[in-house]
Amino acid sequence: MTNNAISIASHPEGDELQLNLVGVLGATSSVGVCLLPMLTQAGWRVAAFSRNAVGLLDDKVEWRQLAASLSSPLTKPVAIQPSHQMATTASLDLPRAGEASVSFWICAAPIWVLPDYFAWLDAQGAKRVVVLSSTSRFTKDDSTDQEEQAIARRLADAETRVREWAENRGVEWVILRPTLIYGLGRDKNIAEIARFIRRFGFFPLFGQANGLRQPIHVADVAGACLAALQAPCAANRAYNISGGETLTYRNMVARVFSALCRRRRLLTVPLWTFRLAVAMLRRLQRYRQWSAAMAERMNHDLVFDHAEATRDLEFKPRAFVLSAEDVAA
Repeated sequence: MTNNAISIASHPEGDELQLNLVGVLGATSSVGVCLLPMLTQAGWRVAAFSRNAVGLLDDKVEWRQLAASLSSPLTKPVAIQPSHQMATTASLDLPRAGEASVSFWICAAPIWVLPDYFAWLDAQGAKRVVVLSSTSRFTKDDSTDQEEQAIARRLADAETRVREWAENRGVEWVILRPTLIYGLGRDKNIAEIARFIRRFGFFPLFGQANGLRQPIHVADVAGACLAALQAPCAANRAYNISGGETLTYRNMVARVFSALCRRRRLLTVPLWTFRLAVAMLRRLQRYRQWSAAMAERMNHDLVFDHAEATRDLEFKPRAFVLSAEDVAA
């Protein structure tokens, strides 16, 4: 993977400052947090966008706060931590005088957010856009849970809209579909399992829970975003990206116990018991997204080949090794 930020095959015309400027939507997400230092180390200047005022400062990162509503963009500066720098609130119009347009973009927010910004990206003169989707568009399309089916449809629809918008405007697009993301203790997968174990001291499993998984660390997702931004051959392609190790759901949960230095207490329960437990847990805000379909998938293989990403993006994900930070409370 090249570290030359301006070696992309097709780049915008203009001064050198524009050639290595990239905009990041969802910059405060877990992927965004890992991505920003990778971008600056690779020589990119970053316009980092967030809906909230941010107190993180870096000479190579300009923080811009997105307006809360697309219909009424704000223009006043928003103060962040006491410093000589300010975070401006981005207007969803043409770049202001003296403000460089942004031709390269990475969307670390959910892919279905991006269509709301199509007109704005047009005004910015977008040339390449890297977007995160999810393999859930395939694994949840036949779920017994209607909410999960809706998520799969939403992902598939958003991918279609991104491709159609980009192709109609001559914008290069790259869609990345990660498998189960974990890392930094902020995810809704491994971190949630860790919180459950920490709170209740055990974890329920349905049947043998021998369905295969490929957890992918958030830093590897961020690295794939950087590679997709820079690789000429990645233009107008979608890639499934999975973790560097394949293991059963049962073994995956067992490693969470080990990372927490807890004795393994894996409780095998029948599906009806799991459904009852989920119905009770969903009364709690933290477990509102849990469903019986999660238990059913414990025995289904959710495995995706990432050979194309390895070929085009030099994608080499790490094995599933949990750090203390990954399972932090």
